[in-house]
Amino acid sequence: MDRARRRGAVWLFTVAGLVFLLDRLTKVWAERRLVSDPIDVIQGVLTFRFATNPGGAFSLGQNAPWFFATASIVVSILIVVTAFRHTNVLTAVALGLVLGGALGNLTDRLTRGEDFFSGRVVDFIDLQIWPVFNIADAAIVVGAVILAVSSFVGDRDQATSGAALGGSASPAPDGHAVDER
Repeated sequence: MDRARRRGAVWLFTVAGLVFLLDRLTKVWAERRLVSDPIDVIQGVLTFRFATNPGGAFSLGQNAPWFFATASIVVSILIVVTAFRHTNVLTAVALGLVLGGALGNLTDRLTRGEDFFSGRVVDFIDLQIWPVFNIADAAIVVGAVILAVSSFVGDRDQATSGAALGGSASPAPDGHAVDER
């Protein structure tokens, strides 16, 4: 295995571990500190308030915790299985954010319910104009946005390099253009 692939996997798993740890620590803090006494960080803009959510993002699908648990497991497995294929650090970091967030919320579903995967996810960041969320949710969204933007930029860069190479560039498995002349 080459050095770039190892580096990508190290970035991916390091970011995932840090996100998971930060998510777990902040949820424990929220449950201990915020249950009866929210904290107004910026009046009318940001409040730390304890809440739980049996559903997914934006409290959607509250009657389908199995769906979100299954999706988290599938996404996590796919990321782990492909971890040593990524040579682009930005892609590895983005996937690490998604993996850490998915595992953070999955842990709540496993540990905070009476039945398997029935647990409610702890949320505590309230921006007043947005549903209450947590570090894991933020990491998943940021990771997905980074993946989408880098994919778009990569496609545009690939098209540009293909034109510069006389139209003979094709994508390599890592998303970079390869000259096939």
